[in-house]
Amino acid sequence: MATSLEHRSTYPAPPTVVYSTLVDEAFLAARLRGIGGKGAALLEHSLSDSRAAFRMRQGVDASRLPGAVRSILNGDLVVEREERWEPADGGYAGTSRVTISGVPGEIRGRSRIEAASTGTALVVTAQVKVSIPLVGGKLEKVVAEQVGKLLATEAEFAEKWLAERA
Repeated sequence: MATSLEHRSTYPAPPTVVYSTLVDEAFLAARLRGIGGKGAALLEHSLSDSRAAFRMRQGVDASRLPGAVRSILNGDLVVEREERWEPADGGYAGTSRVTISGVPGEIRGRSRIEAASTGTALVVTAQVKVSIPLVGGKLEKVVAEQVGKLLATEAEFAEKWLAERA
């Protein structure tokens, strides 16, 4: 059974501005430089009038991992993340897939960018699945917690980026 997570962030800008920022190549590269960790890189990026897709690598130093995770995994984590976005219902809808080196499992997510009373809401829901007998469920919870923290950090980065360019 997978572990679910949901993260919501809001931005004081219209959905089109938030979307175009979150899929912008310069924004993604800057975010990776700022908070992407060891070996972070934007591996692929494509953008058209109606769709966006990108793939990135992020690194997590083993020393920053909870002890329970360090005891199961060897060394630093390398996280590969793919996102695809398109217009939907007056906003934007995205899908994501994340794999972590050395971990048999994945994270699959859905995202929405939509108008909200304060500007724009970004809502991310995801399922974390780790296929390790006996400890997979515990590891899923730790991964889900860490992903929630990462999404919050990414939201803060996006807020600052938008504020500096308003």
